[in-house]
Amino acid sequence: MSLDQAPDHVKLAVDLIELLEENNIAPDIAVEALTLVLRDFQNKLEK
Repeated sequence: MSLDQAPDHVKLAVDLIELLEENNIAPDIAVEALTLVLRDFQNKLEK
């Protein structure tokens, strides 16, 4: 399957990985930041 045919959430994940890697973000920092983002969006779903 090509990325063009992938679901939107997969495309977004690939874009985020690319952004983090291109900016040389350390994996531990990326995980901490993504954890905060995940919590924020989970809270938005609950409202």
